[in-house]
Formats: sequence, structure tokens, C-alpha cells
Amino acid sequence: LWGGGKGPEATARCSGSGSCLGVWGGVIPLVSGLTQESFLQRTLEQLSSTQSLKLTTEDAAPVAVIALQRYLSEQTEGQQLDTYSYDVTITDGIWRAKCFLHPSLNHLVHRNVLRTGADISITQCSFVYNERRLGHGYICVEKLSCVAERSAVLPRVNTVSSLPMLVKHGMERSVVLQSDVPLQVSRKHYLSLWNNDDPEGDIWMSGSPSADTVLDGEILLSHPSVTLALSTWKPLPLLVKIIHKSRLRYYGKFGLKIDYPYQAYFEVADQSGTMSLVLWNELCPEFYQRLNVGTVLYLQNYTLKQSYSNRSRPQMDHHRLKIFSSVEICLNPRNPASVVTVVSPKSILPQWGLPDISYQFITRSELEKLANNSACDVIGLVTFVGRVERVKSKWKEKYWTYRWVHAVDGTSDRPFILELFSSSQAEIFSRICPSKSTILRHSSQVSVAGTISYHKGQPYVSDPRVKSFIQWTKTLKDNVVLQKTAVGGYYCYPRPPRMFTQSVADASGQLLVFTSDLKRELETLQYREHKKLAIQGQITAVHYTKRPKSTEPQGLEHKEVANIILKYLPKSNYHRKCKKSVGFLQVPNSNALSWESSSWPKQRQEVSEHLCKGGMWQDSISRRFTLDEKNVLLQWSNLQPTRWTPEQTADTLPPVLCPGYYQVTILGKVEILATASELEDTHVVCILDFCHLGGDKVEVLISKVYRVAEVSLD
Repeated sequence: LWGGGKGPEATARCSGSGSCLGVWGGVIPLVSGLTQESFLQRTLEQLSSTQSLKLTTEDAAPVAVIALQRYLSEQTEGQQLDTYSYDVTITDGIWRAKCFLHPSLNHLVHRNVLRTGADISITQCSFVYNERRLGHGYICVEKLSCVAERSAVLPRVNTVSSLPMLVKHGMERSVVLQSDVPLQVSRKHYLSLWNNDDPEGDIWMSGSPSADTVLDGEILLSHPSVTLALSTWKPLPLLVKIIHKSRLRYYGKFGLKIDYPYQAYFEVADQSGTMSLVLWNELCPEFYQRLNVGTVLYLQNYTLKQSYSNRSRPQMDHHRLKIFSSVEICLNPRNPASVVTVVSPKSILPQWGLPDISYQFITRSELEKLANNSACDVIGLVTFVGRVERVKSKWKEKYWTYRWVHAVDGTSDRPFILELFSSSQAEIFSRICPSKSTILRHSSQVSVAGTISYHKGQPYVSDPRVKSFIQWTKTLKDNVVLQKTAVGGYYCYPRPPRMFTQSVADASGQLLVFTSDLKRELETLQYREHKKLAIQGQITAVHYTKRPKSTEPQGLEHKEVANIILKYLPKSNYHRKCKKSVGFLQVPNSNALSWESSSWPKQRQEVSEHLCKGGMWQDSISRRFTLDEKNVLLQWSNLQPTRWTPEQTADTLPPVLCPGYYQVTILGKVEILATASELEDTHVVCILDFCHLGGDKVEVLISKVYRVAEVSLD
């Protein structure tokens, strides 16, 4: 079964795909004449000598994680495990090996404990044969321990892709599978590591050339055969321009026998009006990256179907074209196989009458006058980029990824405050940064410009507001702009309202939970997941922790923070402080303050569980943006990457300390709120922001404290 050789017989060769294949042996001869033992080779050799194909070891050498890839799990009978599976690619500095991560270890990925760029020690593994595919098998990692966040193995590696891939002798064809497809062969592609919206992997084509097409016999969208979706009429070709592009939608689930379950909506137009176009399944990897706003398409062999009435639609009124909303164009990979031709820009003729792209730019000074739920386009200079966070979608196992961005356009002292969700533009979304970058928002699409020259030739440059903005940016000095920038850290928006309201019928309101439920909320929190919860309780202690001074811009001054917290302490203690300072521990600094309730020492002995350690994490503090630290700041504020690159460990972010912070102890109660008169002066409602920062770091910050008189419950 195992074959192969040791020493000089060990070989490596490259497959047709460019991947290097290693036929395992015992040692690898080095140029210097010395030999270096490979842990991965030794592990595979030891697995061959066990009939159970399982290996447990206590002397495992560290290996580095260079890739983590996620995909929909294969369905097995009575499966109660995670919906998704993970392949992990590791290296010992000599070989690479792509392994399957046992589902019992998935929680390590969920909490970003197992991460790319870190070293791990594999203490138990097994070899898995795939009985449905000849010559296909892989190592399954069953137990591991995390050795170090910064790898000691990777600094010895110049180019990861040059390391040979280790597979068992006789299973060389597995290299094809290990290139960029899951080890579980029923799955054909990977998903993005942290959401289901972003394209992931080599299957997503983007560089295919446009075509010089001979157009013959096309019809308009307004033709009766199109608008009425006549089944008796074979549709003639359509010539349309894309005027809106949506994000990808992944609809994969257990039992669905579709290899590429993707869908993407576009709005297309000709001189007669606009209509929705739907790209289905395999056509999404082939065309989604190539189809952008302004792209002209020649469509053949499409189908027409009644539109789904409940789906959300972009606002298209500003195009001033007739909207055909009852029918949509469907492009399918088969039954029938649609023919999609991307027309080369140089082949587009004015006599086709295709409409121009229409924009709705507004300035920041005009924003206040805009009605709620209005669609608009904005352009501005980015001054703040928040860290990327995740929030659960209405499909509980799926996550949205988003970040907050501030941008200014010179028409107001206030910035645009943009909540940007990743709309299948992973590269652009992750590269947004302050200073020269500008941001254009057209419906759901984002464009980032590094220099003013980027705007030349873009269709929106003729807009008067855009012209004015470009002229304004030419008057700015880089060093002045950089002084007003920030990246990452905790960000609270929108601000909590003055009154806390919660209605059983209003699911969008703040969620008031028992403090006993916080344990479950904390345990289920995943990496960079953000939750906002409200709890009621009694403030029993406030402790100020002083930190060395920092040059970074901070929020409220110490005295302001102290006043805010003191306002919500029990009035008896507050008044006593005002008269005699009894009950407060005064520390040397007119700005630092600690306090605890007289009953807290006794209550502390009775508390059964302390849920949060408290403290201020470095990741909670924003940092000023500098061009010298651009790459490391982008890495810090973005999500953990799927694949390791040398840039990940090239630089470390210098520590930035805030002057100090207040740690507030809240004693929770297990009844719900009684009457306001009974609880006045003793109870408060606190809005807590939770964010899992990876590993064992969980950020818990108070964004608002309400008196009982400021609470309204239905």
C-alpha cells in the first residue's frame, strides 16, 4: 500500500498544474551536504506502519499553518456537527501537506485560535482513504495544540509555493485535487473563510478578454416576447448595458445537488428600459468578476421568467428609463446553455442607443436634507477606516462582514459616516485606507482611488460635484491630512438613543437579556463577531487603571468619563462623595478615581461566576494612519487571511497605550425589571458591545448607561 523510498530515493516533481509533488521518503539532502529530517515525512511513514492508520505522538515538531480553507460539509447520516468543513495546509519548512481538519477542532477556527502564520503541534492524526475515488487519500488532523502566534518555521521559508506537496506514493493524482479544491471530493470549490459573499479561489475568472462580436438580429427589452415572457417564442439576442451589480448570493445547503450554488443579480438596460438579469451557478465563477457597471453584453439562448416579487430592488428612477419589473432574464449553464458575450469597449457604437450610466452624487452639506431610505452616490477623502467585524445574518449560521468608514468632501466639517458591507469585492474592501484613497459608492459597489489621476476617464468625472471634489483635494497637504486620520479600534455608531425602549413586538430594538445568559452569549461568540446587548444590574465598583500617556487622539477626558459614571451610581453614595468624599478611594492623579459600594466586599463572596475579566485590549484602541505602517495597519484592521504571505510577519505593530480606562463592575440580577419606584437609585440598564478579537480576547465595552427612569418596556 505504501511504497516509496528513503534518502536518495525520495523525489519531488511538478505536476501539470505547476504544483510540486513529493513522494515521501525519510530525509532530504541539503545543498550543504547535511541532511534535515522532515516531520511531515516521518509522520506519513509512521502512519504506514500502523494498521489502524492512526498516530498519536508526544514529540511532535512544530509545523506552520499556511492556509485555512472552508467549504460546505458533506452530509452524513445523523450528522450533528458543523455545517462547514476546513482544509488546513501546513509546512515543516521542507514539505507542504494539505490535511483535513477533524470537525471537533472547528471551534479553533471559529475563534481564530488556529490561524495562518502560526505554529501548531499535531499530537494525533490519521490517514483517510476516499473509497469513491481511486488514488485519493489525505491526512486528517485529529488533535493539535497551538504553539505560537508568530511562527518559528516560516522565517526559514523563502517561497511557500516552491515547497513540494507531500502525498502518499500511488496517490500522485491527488495533487490535482489539492491545488484549489476541497479534499472532500463531493465539493468543487472553497468559500471565503469568514463570509459566503466573497469569491474565493482560482475558479473565479477575471482576466478573460472581451470579444469583437458580429451582432445580428437583436431585439429590445420592450419587445412583447421579452416583457410577456412568451414561451412559444424563441428569444432573439439582446444587446444590453449593465447599470447595477449586486453581491453574490451563495445558497448551498445539505442535500443540494448543485456543484456551484451561486446567484447574482444585475440590472441591465437598453434604449427602451431596464430589466433584471440573473446569473446562475457555474456562470457566476466564469463571469461575475468580468461583469461590471458599464459592461455591454450580447445575450443568446437565455430564458425569461416571472420575477420574484419579494426580493429587494435597487432604486433606478434616476436613470429615467422604463422599468420592466415583472420579468427577469435568466442565464443558465445548461437547459439551455446560455451564450454570454462581453462586448469589447472599442466595438460599442453610438447608434446602438445604449443609455449612459447615471449617478446621484450628493455633498456632505446636502446630506441632512435627504429623505430617509434615499439612494445616493458619494465621493470623499477617507479619514477613518474601522476594523472589519462580522454580524450574524438572518440565516443564523451565516455572517455579514462590514466596517465603518469616515470620508470628507470639503463641503462640511462633518464626515460621511458609511457602514460598508462586503459586497463580493474582497480586494477593494480590504484595501480601503485613509489619506489619498477616495471612495465612490454607486448603489452597492465601491471604488477606491489611490491618486487623483485614477479618476481620469471614469464616467462620473463630468458630474459637477465630482469635479469640485477633485479640485478641493488638490489644495490639501499630505502631512495635514495624515494628522487627522485613524484606523481600527472600537467604534460605536449609531449612538444609543436617550431613552431605552424595548417592545416584544419590535425585534429591531435593543435586546435586554439576563446576566445569566451572558455566559452563553460569550461562549458562542466567534472571531470578530459583534453583538450589542442590554443588561440590568447594579454598579458595585468603578476602578480607574492608569496607563502611560499616549500621543494617540482619545475620546473623552478622564474628568468627563468620571462624571458620566458617577451620574449613574446610587445617589446616596454620590451625595456622600460630594459632601465628605466618604466611600471613594482618592488616588494621586485630579483625573483618576476608584470607588466601590460598601456592600460590594460581602457581595463579592457570594458571586457564583465572574463572566468578564475586564481590561483594555490593544485592538480596542484606534491608531493614527501612517504611510510607513500602511501594510501592517491594514493587516491589523482586516480579518485573518485565508493564506499566509511574508507580509504577515514582516512587521509588528508598535504598542499604543491609552492614558487609562475605567473598569466597571456590574452585579447582575435574575428577576426582570419591577416598578421604577422600587428600583430607582439602585439599578441601571447598560448597553454592552461585545466583539471577539481572536484567541481568548473578548472585548466588552459599555456604550451607554440608563437610569431606570430612562427605560421604557412594553
